[in-house]
Amino acid sequence: MRYDLLVFDWDGTLMDSAARIVASMRAAFTELALVPPAPAAARDVIGLGLSHAVAELAPDLDATAHGRIIDRYRARYLELDDTPAPLFPGAAEVVVELSAQGYLLAVATGKSRRGLEQALAQTGLGGHFQATRSADETFSKPHPQMLLELLDELGVAASRALMIGDTEYDLLTARNAGVDALAVGYGAHAPERLLALEPLACLSAIDALPGWLAGPEHLTMDTRTEPTTP
Repeated sequence: MRYDLLVFDWDGTLMDSAARIVASMRAAFTELALVPPAPAAARDVIGLGLSHAVAELAPDLDATAHGRIIDRYRARYLELDDTPAPLFPGAAEVVVELSAQGYLLAVATGKSRRGLEQALAQTGLGGHFQATRSADETFSKPHPQMLLELLDELGVAASRALMIGDTEYDLLTARNAGVDALAVGYGAHAPERLLALEPLACLSAIDALPGWLAGPEHLTMDTRTEPTTP
């Protein structure tokens, strides 16, 4: 295996949670009598830590107002919003398969620790990941600290790790940490935007990942958007 460690983003990579994130963010603004961000704007900041995302969406508001938005968002997303947020088709099977193949698996996410633990428990995938980092524990993407901490904790060299994500923030985090990056083109950011950052490839479905890792003879053209190999 070329890689020992596979680091997954969560939202938009393993979990189809964009609609719930957008709905919860817009509701948080509305509940505070603020003009909600456009859906496209709310979707665009998926992958950032929550404080950074809110600062991007409301740059004219102060830290106190940002804190109120964050509180309302967390309440909506974790408890009140019932917008479905399922795993992408094949995501659970891919995680189980790669774990069984002997890869170390980790998560580096813009979610909070509480949100990540909720998602891991609800999906039953927590036991397959050897380490996780959330945005409220360290620097937000695209700062490399999240990945650097995972590498250090698991004793893996940067050259033996791969970051898998659906946003430019994931790809920039990998670049900043000296880690290879693989994009998935079905999440928050469009494939064209991701390919501009020159990931190794941009897969069109998560269930293409085991084949991509195994080599080109295991791939078919309809499971990838960029015909490069690991």
